[in-house]
Parts: sequence; C-alpha cells; structure tokens
Amino acid sequence: MNLAQTATVAGSPLLNISIFAAFVVITLVVVFRASKNTKSAADYYAAGRAFTGPQNGIAIAGDYLSAASFLGIAGAIAINGYDGFMYSIGFLVAWLVALLLVAELLRNTGKYTMADVLSFRMRQRPVRTAAAISTLAVSFFYLLAQMAGAGGLIALLLGVTDSWAQAGVIAIVGVLMIVYVLIGGMKGTTWVQIIKAVLLITGAAVMTLWVLAQYGVNLSSLLGAAVENSPKVGEKLLNPGLQYGKTGLTQLDFLSLGLALVLGTAGLPHILMRFYTVPTAKEARRSVVWAIWLIGIFYLFTLVLGYGAAAIVGPDAIKKAPGAANSAAPLLAYELGGTLLLGLIAAVAFATILAVVAGLTITAAASFAHDIYANVIKKGEVEDKHAEVRVARRTAVVIGVLSILGGILANGQNIAFLVALAFAVAASANLPTILYSLFWKRFNTTGALWSIYGGLTITVVLIVFSPVVSGKPVDPATGKSASMLQGVDFHWFPLDNPGLVSIPLSFLLGYLGTVLSKEKANEAKYAEMEVRALTGAGAEKAVDH
Repeated sequence: MNLAQTATVAGSPLLNISIFAAFVVITLVVVFRASKNTKSAADYYAAGRAFTGPQNGIAIAGDYLSAASFLGIAGAIAINGYDGFMYSIGFLVAWLVALLLVAELLRNTGKYTMADVLSFRMRQRPVRTAAAISTLAVSFFYLLAQMAGAGGLIALLLGVTDSWAQAGVIAIVGVLMIVYVLIGGMKGTTWVQIIKAVLLITGAAVMTLWVLAQYGVNLSSLLGAAVENSPKVGEKLLNPGLQYGKTGLTQLDFLSLGLALVLGTAGLPHILMRFYTVPTAKEARRSVVWAIWLIGIFYLFTLVLGYGAAAIVGPDAIKKAPGAANSAAPLLAYELGGTLLLGLIAAVAFATILAVVAGLTITAAASFAHDIYANVIKKGEVEDKHAEVRVARRTAVVIGVLSILGGILANGQNIAFLVALAFAVAASANLPTILYSLFWKRFNTTGALWSIYGGLTITVVLIVFSPVVSGKPVDPATGKSASMLQGVDFHWFPLDNPGLVSIPLSFLLGYLGTVLSKEKANEAKYAEMEVRALTGAGAEKAVDH
C-alpha cells in the first residue's frame, strides 16, 4: 500500500474508535469522582486550590501542549524543517516570560480570573468587562485551532473525507467538552489534563525512540534521510528560511510570529487561571518550573517526530492526506507500529484536544460568570452562592456551541498557525495591561481600557484583512489556497501574523490612555497591590474557603 492510500484509510477505524472510547470512559469516571467535591465557586473555578505545584505543573503542560504542539508542529517541521521548529522554540521561551514576570505576582494578586488582577486598583465594572471580552476572544481563537485539529484527525483515522461527516465529529468533540466542564469544573478538567499530559509525553517519547532506532540512534542519519525523502527542498529542510526566508516580507512575518509566541503565553487566560489552583505563590512558581521542564522535553521530541515524518512518510504524502500537515504524526505512527500504534497515538491526540478545549471552555465560562455576571451585572452582590456557578455552566454550553460552529469553518487549517493567532491576541490585548497594572504606578482605568480594547480591535482587524483569511495563491499540488476563505481576496495587511504591529501599538495605547487622561491612579491600592504581589501578604483575603 502506498502512503497516499494509507493517508485515507490509516489503520482500523474500529480500533481507533475503541481506544478513544476507552479514554473517554476513564476520564468521565475521573470527572464524575472529582465533581462530588465541587460545591462552591472556588471549587468550580480553582479546584478548591488543592493541587500541589508538581501536579499543577503537569496539568499546565497538559493544558499548554495542545493539538498545535503535537499535530501542527510535527507537520510544520516535516514540511518546512527548521522554520517549523521555530514554533517550538517560541512556545518554550515564552515560559521564561511567564515565570519571571507574571506567575507568582498573579497568584498573589488575583482570585479566579485575569480580570481580578487588572481591576484590582481600577474602576471595577469597565475593566472587568474589557478583560472578559478579551478572554472570550482569545479562548475562541484557541478553540478554533483545537476543533480544526479534531476534524483533520478524524478524517485521517476514520477515512472520513465528507465535510458533513467531519462536521459531525467536531460536534461530538464539542459535546464531550461541554460534559467535562459542566460536571467536573476545574478539578475534573485538571485531572483530565494531568492524564493527557502523561499520555502525550509518554506516547511522544515512545515514538521518538522508535524513530531514532530506525537510524541507529543517530540524529544525523535521521536528518540525512529526511533530506533525501524531500527532493523538492533538499538541504533547505535543515536550514532557516524555507518558509520565512523567501523575501523580506516573510522574514518580517517570522519576526512577528516569534514576538507573538514569546509574549503571548503570559497573556493566555486559560494558562493564567491555572495559577489559582494551587494554595500559595510558592507552589505557583514550582508549577511553572515543572511545566517548563516537561514542555521543553516534549518539544525536543517534536524535532525528531517532525523530521522522522519527513524521512519515513514524506512531505508529499503528508500534504495529500486528509488534514494535510496535521496528519504527519498519525501517519508516522502508522508507518512505525501499524494499526495499534496509530490507534494509541490517535487516542492521545484526541485526549490532547479534549483536555485543552475543556480548559479553554471553563476559563471563558468563569470569565463571563465571575466578571460579567457577578461583578458587573450584580455589582459583586450575588445573593445565591450557587447562582454564579449555574451561570458559568450555562455559559459553557453557549461557548461549546459557538466553538463547534467555528471549528467547522476552520476545519483543514494548520492548527499551529491558528494557535499563533490566539497568541497574537493574548500578547496584544492582555499582556500590556497586565504588565502596566503590576509595575506602573500611574497606570489607570483609561489606560487599561485603551490597551485592552485597542489591542484587541487592532489584532482582530489585522487578522481579518491578512492573507490568512483571504488572498493567498492556489497551491498547484492541492488545488486550494492556504487562506481560510477560498476564491476571494480582500486582504490589505501583508503579514500573516499581526504581532509585530499590534503588540507595540497596544503598549503605546495603554501609555497614551494613561497620560492623556485626567484620572488619577489609586496610589493606596497600588501600594497594597505591590506588597501583595511581591510578598503574598494579604493574598489569603482573596481566597474563599
């Protein structure tokens, strides 16, 4: 059987479904058990703050290592070599920013959501509203990537090429996601993420060793084989510039991408929310150190898996497969270990998608319920202590439905790139406001609103009118454009990723909004915030037992 045919049948659909069903059953049991202790808002949003640093670190790795990391980056390396690996470098270096600038300070200052920190010394209602809108926008972009990954993966594993059938599968993933969040809350979601992280890193390690064994545990031999099996690009696969070095414009695009990846992590709401599931700032710091080690090791595995897919499967077969670049890792598993390994890796990939979408959904739901409902609409006076959690659960259903519809639209896109867009929104709309709030005494409400709304608007507008959405030329090999919308061209912004423009402008807007406003900053609240952020003194007041 040639690899192009393999790409459409990929093993036994029955086995693939059976392994995945077993994972779903096991995790649902875990979620049901976790739900027994989910009573208060602290339980639902922050898992009762009962997880240790190492546990939370593993869960952060499970939350962060998304389908983009496993499917998208492996595919990007298989097709674009060195330039594809730059995604991994950006994602990893980003954690140093998160560790050094935000992790401990956020844990000391906030309660459940990013808005708790941003509104600490500002006018509560406008800032919480802005932060919630930004959180929902980032979560939606990230959810698009995960749902697109689900569609491509199921197309490969079940031989489903019909777009309606793929849409049905995306809907099933969305329903499962809603169930996890409705029942288990943050505690159930965290355990799913821990299980998924262990499975993902173990599966990647097994495949990595298997690939290296094919070439005498010699990385040079593997790289040489990847070059030989990529005749259209040859040695370019090992050098920078295959994807981003063609023109000055593509080099700028690479710089823009790198900036968004490195700065985006510290502004991702679903990652920031994980710092509240531990009891102390020290444990938050420990959890980030654990996460950095696990994520770093995993990204080294992706280097071998990507070049292994190029050497063993070949870029041409990967591009022709359902899901295109996203199918590189599953096809590699099939070539290495046949139907059984493919089924196991497929289950891991599905686990990856489910765990991440559950984390995103509970973050978005918490942001709406805690920030908009409890603090904006009810002005912090919610009489029924269970009402906020009920609103969060209803919000999760709405978000689930919207993400299903969006995932159907984004089906077939490279998910590593879709995630990069989410990072651009997080780096532009969230990070400037977080840093200004924590470190600039004069920063005020007007500055926060200009920074959040301005950064979000600029980023979304630039994305909509970028080549990512429309206007890229048709690839002769596939007969399709790499843009999300086929057959139309309304783009005027030249870069694929807006970070190079949107991030500096967001910092500038935050500064201008502050200095041009007549509003005076609350110096007393800033002093309290500074002491709490740096020492943890008084942070216990934010915890409701």
